[in-house]
Amino acid sequence: MINDTDLKHLQRCIELAKAALEAGDEPFGSVLVSADGDVLMEDHNHVAGGDHTQHPEFALARWAAGNMTPEERAKATVYTSGEHCPMCAAAHGWVGLGRIVYASSSAQLAQWLNEMGVAASRVRNLPIQDVIRDTVVEGPVPELAEQVRQLHRQFYEKK
Repeated sequence: MINDTDLKHLQRCIELAKAALEAGDEPFGSVLVSADGDVLMEDHNHVAGGDHTQHPEFALARWAAGNMTPEERAKATVYTSGEHCPMCAAAHGWVGLGRIVYASSSAQLAQWLNEMGVAASRVRNLPIQDVIRDTVVEGPVPELAEQVRQLHRQFYEKK
């Protein structure tokens, strides 16, 4: 169940996605939060330089692997503006992170991009649950998904 704390962290993800957009990058942002509610790390997309593995969820997973115990990782939550791609979902699963909460889904993103005439990615849009198991996954959040859609529209209108 999405609560007010979740909404606060998701709103921060959208702010990070806006920062990515302002830096000329694809609008995605993510926040890693401990079981105690402390923000441990946050990041946004860095794929504009050509390395399309520079997703914030992947960066958070790598940071968690090096800075948190397995027990801490299992109790942490990853918030993100958009549902994890398969690469990021796998990284999340491999390092044993806990709950995932996202504002907009991969299916929504695929629909939006299709409506804008953007060619489909070589990587399939799969739901997180099709990549990893035994993870609590919550989203999308309709009122926030619309904000994310607008950021993607802005990104592709600039191209």
